Amino acid sequence: MVKKLQIVAFTHKQTEIEKIGFLHLSEESQSEILPVIKDKFGFNEFMFLSTCNRVELIFNTAKNIDALLLSQVLLEINPTLTLGDVSVLAENASFFKGIEAVEHMYHVASSLDSLVIGEREIITQVRKSYETCYKMGITGDLIRLVIKQTIETAKDVYTRTGIAKNPVSVVSLAYRELRDLNIKNDARILIVGAGETNTNLAKYLQKHKFANFVVFNRTESKAQKLATELKGKAFQLNELGKYKEGFDVLITCTSSETPIITKDIYTSLLNGERGKKVIIDLAVPNDIDRNLVHEFDIKLIAVESLKEQAQQNMVKRGHELEACQKIIEMHIGEFKSIVKERNVELAFGEIPRKVKEIKELALNEVFAKDINGLDTQSKEVLDKVLAYMEKKYNAVAMKTAKEALLKS
Repeated sequence: MVKKLQIVAFTHKQTEIEKIGFLHLSEESQSEILPVIKDKFGFNEFMFLSTCNRVELIFNTAKNIDALLLSQVLLEINPTLTLGDVSVLAENASFFKGIEAVEHMYHVASSLDSLVIGEREIITQVRKSYETCYKMGITGDLIRLVIKQTIETAKDVYTRTGIAKNPVSVVSLAYRELRDLNIKNDARILIVGAGETNTNLAKYLQKHKFANFVVFNRTESKAQKLATELKGKAFQLNELGKYKEGFDVLITCTSSETPIITKDIYTSLLNGERGKKVIIDLAVPNDIDRNLVHEFDIKLIAVESLKEQAQQNMVKRGHELEACQKIIEMHIGEFKSIVKERNVELAFGEIPRKVKEIKELALNEVFAKDINGLDTQSKEVLDKVLAYMEKKYNAVAMKTAKEALLKS
């Protein structure tokens, strides 16, 4: 069962975050593309996980996910990729199989493999990604079991270690870098996107006395909700190019698959202003056209620029890693036992159906004449006895098989 589990990971450790962004899919695109991938390549199950610094492809398949097959999958995810892009991504991907894939997922959800060690948001991202793929009908029993145990393991790591003590996140690192620029509290702050990342960063800013906010979002109601919390203004995203009130800090994080802040949009937002601007772009792929950095006076804070701070954070939390690994190893042992039991359940799944067939045969054919001669009360008692025996037999057979397998 677990031998068919394969994971291909694209992370900040081996691949430029900008290139990982090539594989980002909006929720709408996921619903269109992921089921097609599962069916086209004949995978038993398929799950897609995307965060600000990684993309994970999780397969249940007897096929070997090699560089050739992976390249074909990547082109399905993003048909605009060049052969060079595909080659770079495939060469820098990490491949995991079987129990090693399970252990990898445990590390991911426990944030031990994250850009920011101890960032608890990843456990929510894993859960949401699974739920999304489950609703599409592209996951099944194996991935369900792996994710369930992954979440439980991550919770145990966070509870029993100090890995997430005084939590640090990409958002908090971005704020610290902004703070070091000595931006005044009356700075005009434009927020593009009202998702979780921007909301968290906005709350940091509000907590530290920033108060001049304007929010743009594709869905106006979400923009209005965040703007109300910030005591600012709200607009729909399509009005961004018409905004003429200027800004000092631009914060953007959307699910757009192409840059939102183009040269035309940025020039319009400047509205003739010439001072240096700060842009925080935490989107993957990038929301800002990177050419703007070379053409305008911009201080850019992006996910890739936070790597050095993240490395320092990992060093500080290094003493907790050994304790985390011991917990993960314990849960790996438990997972192996769970898989054995599940294999027995699957192997013996036919027993209840066969027992029911035998009972129906006895009632309707073999002993039909004898049973027809019974009065109503006797028939009811016989039905109860047979139902009881059927239930108990199935339970005993399953329990005995499990115990025999686990002992072996």
